[in-house]
Amino acid sequence: MLSTGQIIFAALFFIAFVAIISLSYRKDKKLHKKNYKGVIWILISFLTFIIILFLIKFFLKN
Repeated sequence: MLSTGQIIFAALFFIAFVAIISLSYRKDKKLHKKNYKGVIWILISFLTFIIILFLIKFFLKN
């Protein structure tokens, strides 16, 4: 399976990756609020569309 060294490396890599991503996000937070102002509505629309497709599939199957 995996050796002890590989598991330690994977754990350290994961911790470092999450830390770097978090710091980068905090740094760019103001810029994201400015540039991606109405993105939540696109997400809601997309999720609604997917839910409607699943409902159509469910009702047409029965």
